[in-house]
Amino acid sequence: MLLNFEKIEKKVIPKMRGGEGEMITRMFVNEDTKIMLGCLTPGSTIGLHTHETDSEMFYILSGTGKVLCDGTYEPLAPGSCHYCPKGHAHSLINDGSENLEILAMIPTHGA
Repeated sequence: MLLNFEKIEKKVIPKMRGGEGEMITRMFVNEDTKIMLGCLTPGSTIGLHTHETDSEMFYILSGTGKVLCDGTYEPLAPGSCHYCPKGHAHSLINDGSENLEILAMIPTHGA
C-alpha cells in the first residue's frame, strides 16, 4: 500500500497526550496500525504515556530533541530511531529551535 501524506488531512493536536504546545500531523489509521508523519513545534512535548496495547517506533527526519523512555533521557537528531515496546512509557520533547519532524509507526498487538 502506498501512502501519500500530502493527500492525508493535516491535523493540529494541542497538548498531545497531556504535553505542551502542539503536534501537527498527517496520520493513516486502520485496525492494525497508525502511521504518522508528525511535526512537534519548538518547545512542544508529547506527554509521558505507556503503550498498553501497542508499541511505537519513530524515526527523526529533521530537528533535535530528546525522548524520556522508562526514566532515561535519550538525545534525538536526524537519523535517530527510537523504539518504545508494549508495556513501556515514553515522552517526546522538542527542546531545539526548529520543528522536530518524525515518521512514526504504532502497530497494535493482540491480547
